[in-house]
Amino acid sequence: MTDFNDTKWLVKILRSGKPRDEILLKICQYLKTKIAHYDWVGFYIADPEKQVLTLGPYYGAPTEHVRIPFGQGICGRAAETLETILVQDVGSESNYLACSLDVESEIVIPVFKDGQFVAELDIDSHQNNSFSNQDRCFLEKIGREVAVLF
Repeated sequence: MTDFNDTKWLVKILRSGKPRDEILLKICQYLKTKIAHYDWVGFYIADPEKQVLTLGPYYGAPTEHVRIPFGQGICGRAAETLETILVQDVGSESNYLACSLDVESEIVIPVFKDGQFVAELDIDSHQNNSFSNQDRCFLEKIGREVAVLF
């Protein structure tokens, strides 16, 4: 289990000088490999003018959801409400976009730069009730830190 208070790894990745998408991919890889209940980790990039999210770097199984309109699914709802969305049982969601039949729970963290919505961090788990308040706080901190990349 990862120490949710230790973000030295994140600082190291952010200061690597690599292009944005390489940095985002490294963050996805780190989170998926270090935290057992994170089965798919990815970023969606926001286009507020077109009201659409476009799949960016991710680590996990391929997904057909490469463009998601604001308001559609859990990611689209987070884009619309501009709030973290945590769903412990995706089967209970009428607006859920299934990326995989294995997904049981999901958390989506909006990313803001200078007050503007720029991206989302999306994490799926193959277990019900996977995400705690500790996950939420940890991932929201990551969202605040990665904002410098946009």
